[in-house]
Amino acid sequence: MRQLDAALDGPGRAGALESALGLRPFRAGRHRARGTVLIVTLWILVVLAGLVIVLARSMRVEAICSANHLASEQAAAAEQGAIQYVLASLDGLNGQVPAEADLVCHGVQVGSGAFWLIRPDRDDDRQLSYGLADEAAKINLNTATQEVLLGLPEMMADVPPAVIDWRDSDTDLTAGGAESEYYLLLAPPYECKSAPLETVEELLLVRLVSRDLLFGEDANRNGVLDDNENDADASEPPDDGDGHLDRGIFDLVTVYSREPNAAPDGSPRVNVNEAQSRELARTLAEAVSEERLPRIMDRARRGRPFQSTLDFYYRTGLTPDEFALLADRITTQGGRTYAGLLNVNTASREALLCLPGLDESDVTALVAGRTAEATQSGDVAWVTKVLSQEKAVAIGPYITTRSYQFSADIVSISGDGRAFRRCRIVVDATESPPRIIYRQDQTCLGWPLSPDIVSLLRSGVPLEEVLGATRQEVQ
Repeated sequence: MRQLDAALDGPGRAGALESALGLRPFRAGRHRARGTVLIVTLWILVVLAGLVIVLARSMRVEAICSANHLASEQAAAAEQGAIQYVLASLDGLNGQVPAEADLVCHGVQVGSGAFWLIRPDRDDDRQLSYGLADEAAKINLNTATQEVLLGLPEMMADVPPAVIDWRDSDTDLTAGGAESEYYLLLAPPYECKSAPLETVEELLLVRLVSRDLLFGEDANRNGVLDDNENDADASEPPDDGDGHLDRGIFDLVTVYSREPNAAPDGSPRVNVNEAQSRELARTLAEAVSEERLPRIMDRARRGRPFQSTLDFYYRTGLTPDEFALLADRITTQGGRTYAGLLNVNTASREALLCLPGLDESDVTALVAGRTAEATQSGDVAWVTKVLSQEKAVAIGPYITTRSYQFSADIVSISGDGRAFRRCRIVVDATESPPRIIYRQDQTCLGWPLSPDIVSLLRSGVPLEEVLGATRQEVQ
């Protein structure tokens, strides 16, 4: 014991005690190193967890973008399918308007997408109409007279002369119109075009023409009174909240209507104002008997010039049956084409009211008289049966029964409702194959159909079921 106590009392007392008790000496440096490793490990785990979260989010965003891109491509493919369908439907019609029964325009499925061909219903602003729009059923801004332009709804008196000055090639100021002197004072300034309008929207550059005049309250141009178009000034666009849609004049005017000055079979028409007697006699002989031919020929020579084929009909004394056979074989103008004639078989009441000399009762008679039986011959002869001679002759230089340009407002959507597209095309069917002469992307105007279609598709309802339900609603 004394030896142990002596050992403990010496310098190695603490170490001996630790050895006797089985204790290891404390080394502070080693424990600090272990704590540092733990902290670094935790930070690495945090960083890795963050990277995993960021990567997962990035992958989710990529997946959403990929799905959206795929949906956009599906909508674009459906749109392209609709365009090809329209072109095929208008091929080989030779001026005839395609029958409504022959066109499928509502909810047409194309692969994984679908399309609609929409157009305004001039008689009902509460529902959509489907089909193609006949450009010859509209007033042509490049050929219409001031009197005709003034007949458009809500048209101000100073707008028609401004349109005339904008499109004519001279610099002479029309009374009430505007030339470059006016436009150069605007901010920004620009010259008066002094050339035909190329699009209907170009009308917005003309003095006094506003978006209200051109588009009215129909902000998305679907021809339907939507909620935001009937709430006064609560939301865009400004409207009067009267429960009726002011469509403006956009759907009543065009710059594209034109037809060949030829018979339906492509052969040249005979100009009754210039034709030699032998050529005119040969043409008239196709419809007039030998007994009546000399008298008709004499009146034809003495009556020149004729303002229209209807004028020729009345002043030569042709019978309705004779005129029906000749109406598409003769003309009163030279040149290869007519521009801006209004198709009386398809024009709306508003467009017909623009024709000189017609009142509401005359337009009512025209609309009632263009039955399938009356219009199947494809000529203007039937007009003589519903209008007086004076009024038929007055509108004769402005009318036709043929159409070669059509517009299509195409709406397409992907099968999952993620993406849609909308475009407007104008097709010229004068030659085969028809060609697109104008195309405008209108996707920015928004979805023009029922929002339920998009909601159902995005909720997972199959495209076929959604299209079937919408077809039943239309029927």
